[in-house]
Amino acid sequence: MHEALTIGQLAQRSGVAPSALRYYERLGLIRAERTGGNQRRYARVELRRVAFIRISQQVGVSLEEIRAALESLPASRTPTAEDWARLSRAWRDRLEEKIRLLGKLRDDLDGCIGCGCLSLQRCALNNPGDSLAGEGPGARLVLPRPTDG
Repeated sequence: MHEALTIGQLAQRSGVAPSALRYYERLGLIRAERTGGNQRRYARVELRRVAFIRISQQVGVSLEEIRAALESLPASRTPTAEDWARLSRAWRDRLEEKIRLLGKLRDDLDGCIGCGCLSLQRCALNNPGDSLAGEGPGARLVLPRPTDG
């Protein structure tokens, strides 16, 4: 393996603890070769994968979804810019929805905290009689509403 990194070097370069790297490897998110002494050696391409994992987690993508996405990348060669672009296109709608939801939360939270109404009768987030319970669990006035059909 050309220019392989030890787990300590990968941890230092990526900002991820060695224990997390071992966990990522166990989940199949990253790959390591083993030396004759059974020490892990990581190809430099794993730095990009770890960065992708960290960024994806920070925007709320589960490790299972991250693994599925990474499995779409070629295992036989270093992923190209087109490989990464294809992967990002697959997540574009989801990320746009997450951005929309975060903006709504920010705007509604500002209004709710700052309005001073202290009145459930006038509150835009009020759900009298739990009328939205039939739509499912959670914050139904903030989360995307179910669609018919």
